[in-house]
Amino acid sequence: MMQPYILVLYYSKYGTTKEMAHLIADGIERTGMATKIRTVPQISTVVKVAEASVPDDGDIYCTLEELEHCSGLALGSPTRFGNMASEMKYFWDQSTSLWLSGALHDKPACVFTASGAMHGGQESTLLSMYIPLLHHGMMMLGLTNATPALSSTKTGGTPYGATHVSGSRHDQSISEDEKVLCIAQGERLAKVALKLQ
Repeated sequence: MMQPYILVLYYSKYGTTKEMAHLIADGIERTGMATKIRTVPQISTVVKVAEASVPDDGDIYCTLEELEHCSGLALGSPTRFGNMASEMKYFWDQSTSLWLSGALHDKPACVFTASGAMHGGQESTLLSMYIPLLHHGMMMLGLTNATPALSSTKTGGTPYGATHVSGSRHDQSISEDEKVLCIAQGERLAKVALKLQ
């Protein structure tokens, strides 16, 4: 029998969303739950060369089988004009077989994002990521005020999920509050997944 795991699935262009994914995974692992960290490949409007099935470095690409068998999902994407990145949207557009089989029904999920601007549309990006997960029958988890950093942060974090503003040059580090919120989000997701096992 396969060991239960939480899938942390993200796309990151400049590394911030990747860093948040790894912090969320730290929170998951604090509960004793296993985690798989996966990403999706870049896409292009003009296909010249197909991406290798395994990247040269960094986290490996997610398969639909890994998504199907997860006990919970943390989904992350940078903000693109108030929406998830096309790379992540493309991945979900390929998931019809899982929707048809109900493979993700009643599994807990959460979302997280990073943007270059304070008013880049973080909350609408989080909500855009909720939509395919709701269609797949997943149960959405946000952050609660039980984590004081949610109320005290001056940088990023919402009840909808963890956020970060990296600045137009992507040179603003993740704050201590944002780190706490990422870890708390991972812990909450894993605790719920464990209760549902």
